[in-house]
Amino acid sequence: MAKRLNLQVSPEVGFDEQALSEYVIQQEGIQEATFKEVHLLKRSIDARAKKVKVNVSVDVFVDEPVVTEEIWGKSHLQNIENAESVIIVGAGPAGLFAALELIEQGKRPIVLERGKDVKERRRDLANINKKHIVNSESNYCFGEGGAGTYSDGKLYTRSKKRGDIRRVLEMLVAHGATSKILVDAHPHIGTNKLPKLIQDMRETIISCGGEVRFGAKVTNFLVTNSEIKGVEVNYQEKEYANAVILATGHSARDIFTLLKQQNILIEAKPFALGVRIEHSQKLIDSIQYHCDTRGEFLPPASYSLVTQVPFKGGKQGMFSFCMCPGGFIVPSATETGEVVVNGMSPSKRDSKYSNSGIVVTVNEEDFAPFKKEEELAGLAFQRSIEQKACVAAGSTQKAPAQRLVDFVNGKVSTTLPDTSYIPGLTPSNLKDVLPHKVAQVLRKGFKDFGKKMKGYYTNEAQVVGVESRTSSPVKIPRDKETCEHPQIQGLYPCGEGAGYAGGIVSAAMDGIRCAREIVIKYDSQK
Repeated sequence: MAKRLNLQVSPEVGFDEQALSEYVIQQEGIQEATFKEVHLLKRSIDARAKKVKVNVSVDVFVDEPVVTEEIWGKSHLQNIENAESVIIVGAGPAGLFAALELIEQGKRPIVLERGKDVKERRRDLANINKKHIVNSESNYCFGEGGAGTYSDGKLYTRSKKRGDIRRVLEMLVAHGATSKILVDAHPHIGTNKLPKLIQDMRETIISCGGEVRFGAKVTNFLVTNSEIKGVEVNYQEKEYANAVILATGHSARDIFTLLKQQNILIEAKPFALGVRIEHSQKLIDSIQYHCDTRGEFLPPASYSLVTQVPFKGGKQGMFSFCMCPGGFIVPSATETGEVVVNGMSPSKRDSKYSNSGIVVTVNEEDFAPFKKEEELAGLAFQRSIEQKACVAAGSTQKAPAQRLVDFVNGKVSTTLPDTSYIPGLTPSNLKDVLPHKVAQVLRKGFKDFGKKMKGYYTNEAQVVGVESRTSSPVKIPRDKETCEHPQIQGLYPCGEGAGYAGGIVSAAMDGIRCAREIVIKYDSQK
């Protein structure tokens, strides 16, 4: 039987599997003739002390066959070409993982995606970056893989009670992700690797008899006697099924509007709003790793920050979101006349920049000026801020920005540092863009962050607006147990767009859960 060891080692050992094997052999006094393998199970960085260490958990096989845990593979899937169909609206993580789960459970998924496939989508991303042209159907939010395709590819979540995280990671490995994501405490794939992986998932769905259609925008829900019967596509074609998974992502404003028009219950919900902050990665490394340079073995450092700021006699939270070490800020608008920023990183995280969303929660009180919009008040509020950002930066895809200390002091920066944001930045006063509460909390909170991370609060950093698509401003209600909409039978709100996830892994788990609940319901009726 393998011997399990929990070790604390140097980065040179922890991030080099050959060096780790040699270390274990030496520490355990193992004869090389009997040694079989050191199998790495878990790895995490401990940077609390001045000397950074790496915690690893390993199984050591000595003089015995190497036995490792079997992981999920495509062999679990079956041909479902003639099985009962389930419509999935959206080919993001929730939709794709729902499709794979349905296939495994013997159902035929029909995935309808309004945007383009990953290859064609690249042209529209180039247009928004270089020509400032926003294609409302194909952009950083819409298209195969959803917003997650062109992101950092972070694969960790706090939603550990929502499903089987390991299963999601194994399914990603089966479609081309590195097996290191099964080991690292904060795994990621990288925006350069994700498109091929997403394409492989699509090919799996099709090869099993499922269907994936691009340029297939849902324009109506076919409902009879409070039961879903299917959907209308592109104002013409009708697709029928007794179950529809609605996995559109957080930016499908037309879908939210359509639901309201058809009197299908939706609700306004709080979301987070703020800015992207950009530092040099070298600075973040030096702060987190307590050194001048991190060396060749440690990965680019990340951070997670939160503070409570006094505001109007109470406390208002401010926190970092979607931190991208060695990454880029990207334009994530879905309509002309708005500016939205987000972050992403390649697999090596080798950009010289570090960026993170820094956001504040906004709620119904903040949406009050748009109360006539009722359930869509938060959406209208969100759009108004994005439009202000566009005007402030010159009505292109350039983004308004200030040096960090200048922002806190209410001073328009005369110059800005270099940036990873390709469309470019315009020196602006972000207080004219952000809601008063958000601007005030950010100003106070950034000083607190500077106390938590010495060197973080510097005018060599800059804040870029606006980070407004952290989550959906609308919630589509569903039953806590069955995941079915309380009003429309057969409709399953799912993932980020419906308000039940906040990232690739949590969205994937939610897709799997909805798929399983559909199978339970419809198999029980036979």
